[in-house]
Amino acid sequence: MGTALVYHEDMTAARLLWDDPECEIECPERLTTALERLQQRGLEQRCLRLAAREASEAELGLVHSPEYVALLQGTQALGTGELQTLSGQYDAVYFHPSTFHCARLAAGAALQLVDAVLAGAVRNGLALVRPPGHHSQRAAANGFCVFNNVAIAAKHAQRQHGLHRILIVDWDVHHGQGIQYIFEDDPSVLYFSWHRYEHGRFWPYLRESDADAVGQGPGLGFTVNLPWNQVGMGNADYVAAFLHVLLPVAFEFNPELVLVSAGFDSAIGDPEGQMQATPECFAHLTQLLQMLAGGRVCAVLEGGYHLESLSQSVCMMVQALLGDPAPPLSGPMVPHASALESIESVRVAQAPHWMSLQQQEGRPSPLLLPGGPEFKAAATQDVAALSSLLDQLRLNPTPPVRTAVALTAPDAALALPSDVLCEEGSAPQEETQAWARPHEALAQDRALTALGKVLYLLDRILDGQVSSGIAVTPASAAAATLDVAIRCGLSHGAQRLLCLAVGQLDRPPDLTDDGYDSQVMCMSGSASRRNLWLNIGGKEAAALSMFHVSVPLPGTTGGFLSCVLALVLPLAYSFQPDLVLVALGPAHGLRDPQAALLAALLRGPAGGRVLVLVDEESTPQLAVVLARVLHGEAAPSLGPFSMASPEEVQALMQLRGQLEPRWKMLQVATEAGGPGSG
Repeated sequence: MGTALVYHEDMTAARLLWDDPECEIECPERLTTALERLQQRGLEQRCLRLAAREASEAELGLVHSPEYVALLQGTQALGTGELQTLSGQYDAVYFHPSTFHCARLAAGAALQLVDAVLAGAVRNGLALVRPPGHHSQRAAANGFCVFNNVAIAAKHAQRQHGLHRILIVDWDVHHGQGIQYIFEDDPSVLYFSWHRYEHGRFWPYLRESDADAVGQGPGLGFTVNLPWNQVGMGNADYVAAFLHVLLPVAFEFNPELVLVSAGFDSAIGDPEGQMQATPECFAHLTQLLQMLAGGRVCAVLEGGYHLESLSQSVCMMVQALLGDPAPPLSGPMVPHASALESIESVRVAQAPHWMSLQQQEGRPSPLLLPGGPEFKAAATQDVAALSSLLDQLRLNPTPPVRTAVALTAPDAALALPSDVLCEEGSAPQEETQAWARPHEALAQDRALTALGKVLYLLDRILDGQVSSGIAVTPASAAAATLDVAIRCGLSHGAQRLLCLAVGQLDRPPDLTDDGYDSQVMCMSGSASRRNLWLNIGGKEAAALSMFHVSVPLPGTTGGFLSCVLALVLPLAYSFQPDLVLVALGPAHGLRDPQAALLAALLRGPAGGRVLVLVDEESTPQLAVVLARVLHGEAAPSLGPFSMASPEEVQALMQLRGQLEPRWKMLQVATEAGGPGSG
């Protein structure tokens, strides 16, 4: 199964025929530039290309009134003056003689994509379409949108495929009020939208775009609005919104399909959004969404009006859909105070409806206000920053091997994806013996052989030949192997190493926050905190330092998800490691789906550079499941959601309170009226 790209060149036919500064940005070049960039990057060639079809009148009727469809059909015969007059009856809309055909193709492309994914022909995909759709309502065009492509696709998935839980994620910078109106009383569709709001002073100027608009009747809690009240939101703000609002609710909702209203006017450089999120951020957001619904993600293009930013962001999303590792996020991972206010307001509004938010109640210390940069930046600065960023992305090519494994049981390799490399190499014997010498547990031949494979795989990850890897180690040598892997990683080029130890694994006694006592490791001429140690499975929740954290293994689904989304990932994104070591030690206690989800989520913070050490006494299938998720496949379902226990909630809150002063991505609120509020 692969990734579909649905497109039709006829969707470039409609264009503005008169002067209208408001509408001229919605132009055919939005599609052609994005497609050209996909081709230049070799991404289109890796997708299953599908030619869009027109949606039928019956399919359009799933959302729109017959009278409205007939009105649009009649525009094919109108002259320019008549088209301009009709366009003036709607808000920010223009019609062209080809509009009806283009809009039917756009809706049909979304339908084709959903059919292909739900039939199992592909795993996921992108419909590259125009006109966009999320503002369109039952009987009204609005905001460049003619037919509501994503809403039609959702209704189709319900009617034709019998789905009962559909998640729609709208990351366009404008509120998709059309989708909200269509599903606001429907508990089978969870609609999440973030959007530039500025307390109602930004288009479409609607009261119902605010956080307290949560749905109606049986749909209460199934509309989630996150309003951005200042411009300049960046990578940290977007990731925080996912970790602290969308993902907890989405995992509890447990969707069967994820539809993305993929508007890239929320990216850096766009004149509409004036936001600062860089293109690679959308690869991270896409990866996070692939943890849901068995990876069944269907993205449909909405807005995006800076052609370079749009095309690069589209490429980043498609790379993630294809399973490629996301490039590391640039810039400090510190959410703005205004973003935290918005996140807090959404959590307060939604907490009555979602157990996952109820179990994370609590405010941080008022000392935790971030001193973010000024929000408003000149357009020239945005463009310069975008150009610099794109240069950086070109310097970070995807490794030739996505995933490699070093197994002790050759039979397990039979179940691996065909393009996962079964690594046979080993570090030179003298080097392996030198690393092993301080450890009695590594004196045995089996342990020494396994260590050689670990060191070889680690070097290949650090030199960019392999993105991620898995190595099986003897249980008796698990702690010693991890110690050597940390030492080797720090001495062979890793500047910031995150170690996630699960089970009965203690931090090596001479490992400090800066590395090892015996090593003098400096960056920019001064000591730097280079190692973050996080243990899941400790006897109690404890932060022995800001870089040495231990938490008991939660026994509930809700507790595990809270631990991962509200502690592990915020720590990882704040630390910004260039290598992640995950060690599943003796009696680690994780079920295979939990271990897989953990490994899959940790691909993001380190740009895919993850090495997992698996105790050989774990289930034989575990290494295979881990290889699949590190290779970009979806993690298995965790099963039914169960609320965290009071003890799990208390342990998490205790740790967050201790760690938030250093790790800003842990924050979910800020003091009312503090700097940056408004």
